[in-house]
Amino acid sequence: MTQVYVAGVGMTPFGRHLDKSIHDLSGAAAALALQDAGAEGAAVEAVYFASATNGALQGQHSIPGPIAARRAGLSGVPVFSVENACASGSSAFNLAVQAIKAGEADVVLALGAEKMNIADKARMFAVFDSGWDVETVEANKATLLALGAGIEPPPGTTSDKPYSVFMDVYAAFCRQHMRRYGTTQRQIAAVAAKNHQHSVHNPLAQFRDALSIEQVMAAPPITWPLTLPMCSPISDGAAAAVLCSPAGLRRMGNAGRAVKVLSSVILTGIEHAPEDREQGIGYRAAMRAYDRAGLGPGAIDLAEVHDATAMGELLNVEALGLVPFGLAGPAAERGDFTLGGRIPVNPSGGLESKGHPIAATGLGQIHELVTQLRGEAGARQVEGARIAAQENGGGLLGIEEAVVAVNLFARN
Repeated sequence: MTQVYVAGVGMTPFGRHLDKSIHDLSGAAAALALQDAGAEGAAVEAVYFASATNGALQGQHSIPGPIAARRAGLSGVPVFSVENACASGSSAFNLAVQAIKAGEADVVLALGAEKMNIADKARMFAVFDSGWDVETVEANKATLLALGAGIEPPPGTTSDKPYSVFMDVYAAFCRQHMRRYGTTQRQIAAVAAKNHQHSVHNPLAQFRDALSIEQVMAAPPITWPLTLPMCSPISDGAAAAVLCSPAGLRRMGNAGRAVKVLSSVILTGIEHAPEDREQGIGYRAAMRAYDRAGLGPGAIDLAEVHDATAMGELLNVEALGLVPFGLAGPAAERGDFTLGGRIPVNPSGGLESKGHPIAATGLGQIHELVTQLRGEAGARQVEGARIAAQENGGGLLGIEEAVVAVNLFARN
């Protein structure tokens, strides 16, 4: 099989970019990735452009990819528009990997961008309403919120300000984990505190203030047990990666800094009982990625996982096999996932503090892992990092994510 490399990565700061358009952001990320690879735009033979909100918020349906590519100075090549909710950027990356393995191209750009902060707040929050089956909304809510049955939230622990219905779902996931494994709010808060401490050292992160566990727990509530710092913000931003075959890599000016792609997997869910976690979408995707890479969870030195809330990190490190089911909460409280701990998770700060511009998120995670595997992460560097895992989920279908991506990378 053709070996695929990431030759270059680029990322804008994530945050509120009120003075920039989606094309300003995507063009900047593409230029940074090409510069990082030591390549000109003419080297790119195909582009996969991801955006989940460009149609809803900017009105650009149908051809967002060709427009974004041309605005970035990339024209005359195949361009594909990719939408897969929060896993859109990772889906673009996976398709780029497939194109190279199929021999269709030697140099491919995966690019994800969102401009989510707009003046119309109601329309901004409404983009989340289509992240599940819109023909069965009430059934979706009933199925997902029932997962949290058996634990009643204390009075006064739900925000009176607007927030995404997905936060109610994540709160249900929290309560389900609490009921089944004894997970505590403090353990969930430990994840958020750790990620906010990591983000202090990430100049591209949306939030860079360190928080303690106590500060996270005392923060304004969203919906119990989640407080504001446990939840990802609304973000603008873009991220990109230049992928190459061995032949393509030889054309890159900075080929010596390339990182290997060990495996790239995208899965959708299947019907299964909530307690059967080995049938869960994340676990199945992870096991397939490990099998293709010829290694197991014990080989992973660090990970970037989808923490739209702090609970997401606990669920996803378990799905990746980095800790047994049910034991992520105590591990987080012990500091196992902190820089310097047993296996650092989200050294970038994660979605909670780095930010979550939906379709740029997966490529932003990849940006962090490539930076880490090169040994270029500065104060947040994971010492001796050689193999890294990325997990990125999108949407909801049934009792879990609609789609999950798992990518494994190795130092070259």
